[in-house]
Amino acid sequence: MSTIRAWPAVRTYPQEALARIRMPVGGIGTGCVGLGGRGQLVDWELFNRPSKGFDPASFFAVHVAGDGMRETRVLEAGLGDTELDGAHGSPVPLAGLPRFRHGTFDAAYPLGTVRLSDPDLPVTADLQVFNPLVPGDAGASGLPLASYVATVTNTGEQALTVSVCGSLQHVVGATQRPDRRWELAAGNRYDVRRLDGATTLLGSGSGLDPVGESTGTIALTAIGDVSSLRTAWARRSWGDDLLDLWEDFAADGQVDEPHDPGRVPTGSLVLTRTLAPAERASFRFLLTWHFPNRHGWGDPDVPVANHYTGRYADAADVAAQALPRLADLEAATVAFVESLSDLPTVVQDAALSNLAVLKSPVCFRIADGTFLAWEGSDDDSGSCHGSCTHVWNYQYALESLFPELAWTMREVEFVHSLDARGRMSFRADLPLAERGTRWPTAAADGQMGAIVRLHRTWRADPDGDRLARLWPGVRRALEFAWIPLGWDADRDGLMEGCQHNTMDVEYYGPSGVNQSWYLAALAACVELAGVVGDDGFAATCADVLASGAARTDEVVFNGDYYQQQVVPPGSEDRIAAGLRIRYEGDDPAVGSDDLVDPDLQIGAGCTADQLVGHTMAALGGLATGLRPEHVSRALDSIVEHNHRATLHGHLNPRRSYALGDEAGVLNCTFPRGDRPARPFPYCDEVWTGVEYTAAIGLLLDGRVDEALRIVADVRARHDGRRRNPFDEVECGHHYVRSMASWGLVEAFRAAAASHQGMQA
Repeated sequence: MSTIRAWPAVRTYPQEALARIRMPVGGIGTGCVGLGGRGQLVDWELFNRPSKGFDPASFFAVHVAGDGMRETRVLEAGLGDTELDGAHGSPVPLAGLPRFRHGTFDAAYPLGTVRLSDPDLPVTADLQVFNPLVPGDAGASGLPLASYVATVTNTGEQALTVSVCGSLQHVVGATQRPDRRWELAAGNRYDVRRLDGATTLLGSGSGLDPVGESTGTIALTAIGDVSSLRTAWARRSWGDDLLDLWEDFAADGQVDEPHDPGRVPTGSLVLTRTLAPAERASFRFLLTWHFPNRHGWGDPDVPVANHYTGRYADAADVAAQALPRLADLEAATVAFVESLSDLPTVVQDAALSNLAVLKSPVCFRIADGTFLAWEGSDDDSGSCHGSCTHVWNYQYALESLFPELAWTMREVEFVHSLDARGRMSFRADLPLAERGTRWPTAAADGQMGAIVRLHRTWRADPDGDRLARLWPGVRRALEFAWIPLGWDADRDGLMEGCQHNTMDVEYYGPSGVNQSWYLAALAACVELAGVVGDDGFAATCADVLASGAARTDEVVFNGDYYQQQVVPPGSEDRIAAGLRIRYEGDDPAVGSDDLVDPDLQIGAGCTADQLVGHTMAALGGLATGLRPEHVSRALDSIVEHNHRATLHGHLNPRRSYALGDEAGVLNCTFPRGDRPARPFPYCDEVWTGVEYTAAIGLLLDGRVDEALRIVADVRARHDGRRRNPFDEVECGHHYVRSMASWGLVEAFRAAAASHQGMQA
């Protein structure tokens, strides 16, 4: 194993800012455990779906013994003021156990370090918890484990015997009741497995549902010579199984097997060291898991296997395979984090922290390795299924860091979700081969954005064979814009038709945001068509692009920003099939007012993401043809009209992600005073992914200070006190759009490269 080393810290959270911290620790597509701000393990989301608030009685404790003294503490900081009150006292599991008085949290995702101290103790403890994140290596970044290392330093003047005990409650087969409480399974057991230089407690069950999401195995491994262990706690009523364990460990720093094991086993492993004054030692543990049964988008009638579980026999096998590589994977992860150290700190913080989305239960891989994802997650289920194209549009991380996974998403979009007409279902149902096109609607922004993301994927990993294989679908997807009564039926480069989009409504007529995606897709097709030798199509796309850019600047730009020109279709029969979604409360009558004078439009509004496609194209080396002076003026307008230094007095009748004295960028404003009576639904909200998009545009325009102010505002709202810094919420936790923050890294890199080029 590696020697003790300090990890980089991008942001340090003081004790008063620990309450909201929940850092996902797990592999891409494997589920995760949360590292809480105090060092506690929370949100055990291992069972192929979200499980916020599932906090089993699992913890680490330290026993310190010297001449005339013995002390035992949970390796956590003391509870904060917001954790004390509940219907039955503190709602925190194991709240009454002694803890360290003080703690801080150092973060540089996926590295989390909790520093513990207590004036009553002759030791300090640093907890280092992580899961590997190695760009370009989805396998190494997809390990179902949490590495936990407690480094204890003797700060006293005498030698100390120090023991660390890890206790893991057996959660295999757990089920959630309608009241959201969890019921643990009986009949489980722990078996001891001896590895080379380590000891594993492997937890398995019997009589469980063979296709249950929580059926599998879990394991705790202690690395080094284990001084004692338990495969179960004692059978005691009134919670005295915990008392029995605590008193056993507190007596001499060791544990003994109980004579009468409890119904639900909890296993414990102890490591012991002797420390001279000023000496320190690391106590290393590994939590691993293996839960193979995933239900497709939460539907128990659609079983799909996990990719990660096909790589291992069980949770003990995960530990056996991971341990020889763990030091190298830690070093590679640290190197990745440190590779961003030349960037502004707030950019490092935003870019790294939102990579937690990839490690959260939002993302998964089915048996053949295909990468899929929800938009976000509710507490107990996924939020908005199907790898939604118009949400994944905004993120930059996957193509940049894991192009192999991005290629599998492109396969879904341009093969499984594309019908014979070229309509791309913006949500992919499972199984892909049978249901990939079942969702009946295409999203204009999502479909055009998928083409732009294909270009990004190809630039990151120029696999000519894959591109050639997907190209017929890519061409068909672009040509779908030109079908009769479609988005751009006259091929003039303006989307006048009915356009479902990421605001969950249809826009009628060209707008800045959808034009930016369309122009970017056309530019991508010009280049990609040339690569595959489809020169005629490249020329066609170039012509439509030139016309579309000119028309966008002529028709959509209003002198200050790119607004929408509303073009009502008039009647349902003027809209091609597959372009429109009907919602409860809509009037389905042909010729109804919603198509003659449609509600839920942008109109003359100034949207913060009006340049989103243009910006992504620019970072990919593509030119949309928009006039640079118009782009700069539009960015001026976003800063001037959409940024708010305070949200006091701001009316938002819907979801609130920024409030009161907080600063943020509104999705849309109406500076010319002609706000529609019913504008599009989310115009008054603040979305971090849209804020980052605006900041990226500003960076590419050379306006660093304004960009950094926006980013700093976002991260100030996610300060550990008010919100979780590893969970930028939109329609659910760990929302995919927040990974737009990785585009900040690319924008700074592009600006630096441009500066070096000018100097050369």
